[in-house]
Amino acid sequence: QVQLVESGGGLVQAGGSLRLSCAASGRTFSDYIMGWFRQTPGKEREFVACITRSGRGTDYLDSVKGRFTISRDNAKNTVYLEMTSLKAEDTAVYYCAQSQICTRTIGAYDYWGQGTQVTVSS
Repeated sequence: QVQLVESGGGLVQAGGSLRLSCAASGRTFSDYIMGWFRQTPGKEREFVACITRSGRGTDYLDSVKGRFTISRDNAKNTVYLEMTSLKAEDTAVYYCAQSQICTRTIGAYDYWGQGTQVTVSS
């Protein structure tokens, strides 16, 4: 049974930083691409970043480039999202997900975590 469990969300002031973690279990972590998405009420879920199996390849939403960094530790079955210079518009529920390809297409991801809330106060 595949499980993805996010943690690290919370309330932070604009300009601050947070580090999200997503612990995976149930299948070989290093066999899968990992992605982060986010969603706010009334809006569609939005791609944030993805990382290849080795960790050498990444892709980012334009609005987070230079501020967010995705990384993974295959020995710990964990993917991270380091978020800096946070803005009020980054407020959302953040989800991690698994896929066979590093893509912005939501439908390519087959397993999802339950999400963690990030709130940025301005």
